[in-house]
Amino acid sequence: MDICSQIHNFFYLKPRLKFPFNEAEIPSNGIYVLFEKGESGHQRDRIVRVGSHTGENRLYSRLYEHFIKENKNRSIFRKNIGRAILNKNNDFFLGQWELCLTSKVNRSKYTGQVDFAYQKEIEEQVSEYIRSSFSFIVFKIVDKKLRLALESKLISTISLCGNCKPSRNWLGLHSPKKKIRESGLWNEHHLYKTLLSENEIKIIMQS
Repeated sequence: MDICSQIHNFFYLKPRLKFPFNEAEIPSNGIYVLFEKGESGHQRDRIVRVGSHTGENRLYSRLYEHFIKENKNRSIFRKNIGRAILNKNNDFFLGQWELCLTSKVNRSKYTGQVDFAYQKEIEEQVSEYIRSSFSFIVFKIVDKKLRLALESKLISTISLCGNCKPSRNWLGLHSPKKKIRESGLWNEHHLYKTLLSENEIKIIMQS
């Protein structure tokens, strides 16, 4: 069995979470693995995103920013879902959606250029899509260096797999981001690099 089949089989058996979820269900430090409705690989639900966190004790916070907090400037995952929705609909707002308003300087610079009422509508559409379409598993990895290494190699392993292809109806095929369209993942970093080693697979399975 190839590595990607192994991890899909293993994650398939782990308890699955979806919105709404409780903080008590999420380890303080770890990795999350997302599955999307309608997507399959290895005769299982296909992994469509892997993510983690750099700050200590922030796994729940990252998931909160993806699923609950309606602010695309705090979640690249939300921003990418919005990009795909807008691009699919040939929506003029895509250019405004691309603007990052995190810093005070940018908020001041772009305030007059953004239709914030419409942005709120798109944020709501993004929330509806994420909450209704995605489920996920989490596993605990306390050590930051190991956590980020496993995240990177999980993404690489899946992106290198010839059997993990998106369906014809996958929203990500409408993404303006080539890496998302071609990889079938809602990830842009760590693609096509290093496969998980046997020891790293054991660490994941023992987590």
